Amino acid sequence: MSEPSPRQRQLVLAVCCSALFLVSLDNTALNTALPAIQRDFDASTAGLQWTVDAYLVVLSALLLLAGSTGDRIGRRRVFRAGLALFTTASLLCSLAPGLGWLVAFRALQAVGGCMLTPVAMALITNVFTDRRERARAIGVWSAVQGITMAVGPLLGGLLVDTVGWRWIFLINLPIGLLALALTGQVPESRAPHPRPLDALGQLLIVVLLATSVYAIIQGPATGWTSPQVLACAVTAAVALPALIITELAQREPLIELRFFRRPPFTAAALSAVCAFAALSGFLFLTALDLQDARGLHAWQAGLYLLPMATMTIACPPLAGHLTATRGPHLPLVLSGTATTLAGLLALLGAQQHTPLLLACYLLFGIGFGLVNAPITHTAVSGMPRAQAGVASAITTTSRQIGSALGVAVTGATLPVTGYTATTFDHASRPAWWIITGCGLTIAALATLTRHHTHRNTPPSTAPRKTSRHRRQTSRASV
Repeated sequence: MSEPSPRQRQLVLAVCCSALFLVSLDNTALNTALPAIQRDFDASTAGLQWTVDAYLVVLSALLLLAGSTGDRIGRRRVFRAGLALFTTASLLCSLAPGLGWLVAFRALQAVGGCMLTPVAMALITNVFTDRRERARAIGVWSAVQGITMAVGPLLGGLLVDTVGWRWIFLINLPIGLLALALTGQVPESRAPHPRPLDALGQLLIVVLLATSVYAIIQGPATGWTSPQVLACAVTAAVALPALIITELAQREPLIELRFFRRPPFTAAALSAVCAFAALSGFLFLTALDLQDARGLHAWQAGLYLLPMATMTIACPPLAGHLTATRGPHLPLVLSGTATTLAGLLALLGAQQHTPLLLACYLLFGIGFGLVNAPITHTAVSGMPRAQAGVASAITTTSRQIGSALGVAVTGATLPVTGYTATTFDHASRPAWWIITGCGLTIAALATLTRHHTHRNTPPSTAPRKTSRHRRQTSRASV
């Protein structure tokens, strides 16, 4: 492949950022629309959880597969298929006649979405070969995500209050079609040595995530001892060790469990789960609190969230600077502390006083805004260059798993349906304790692994030798 021109590189960046804008805006704006969807479809809290988690479970289960498929058959091809599917599914979501259909179309949306984010990052890395240009391109990519965090709730609120919640999906159509038309200018690329398909590992990931989230969401609605909830809980309990055994037996597994031998990597993955569980739980909680419990309009709820959204734009550059100059420990501790303080402020009755409530949202925005750069740095630092992409993909998957679990767990603590401002303040206390615990965990993990960051040796880059491979090698040598 010839070296892309500067114009072509910028076009690739624009197309990839458009895809990220689509996925991120859809998720942040949808939270603002949840109360309207609840009213239109007479949905329970569990139904709203599935509206969000149907997307997140499918996305987190298929991210690694989509990335490796792009490496194998062509990244542009997979990216275009993802754009087409995501745009089509967005149209179907806007036409959904009932909650069940909306949940199904959201899952279809996720199949397209999982082809966009990891493949887009691979396209950017492949096109921007100069280290400084690549850093600037990734900076633009990160800024787009921050912008969607800021405008998503407000834009979603305006759409809900003016033309209806279905337009949250309809606005994806022009952006998706334009990006799809421009992908013809994106150069095709493949990995020189793509990983083989790990079908059993992929199946076990899907089973583990789906059954775990189902049990958590449906437990309060149907009863924790109901046959379907118990069956899903047992299936998840069996799938987890089966997945570990399967991945350890593979020469080139879908999930590199060897990476978790490094305490900093394990801490980064767990911090990603905690940070995004707190974020998704926070957005789910505040949407119901501000609109259903307090009776605010959707656009007013978006305005309330502006302090949080503003900090998610302002803090990432500071986090990057602190990580580069002081290491990841300080921004992670600050992130965990700010998230913890936000949770404690809510527990102390911030919901009853608007200035304290806005301070709570501001602190949460600071906590989330500081967490991404040090997590990514910790995950890939010390890794050989050939393994950095795999390590980054695992932490990206950890983020999505955290998002799915956050909605499931915080929603499970809320009433099944019907609440006022007073009853919601009381009912939401367990959810705020969960968010507080996530912040404490992030700070604790950063402190516990502080002295491991520079001492750990990276894992071997050679494929693992299974027992069969060792026997074959032994016979060949004889």
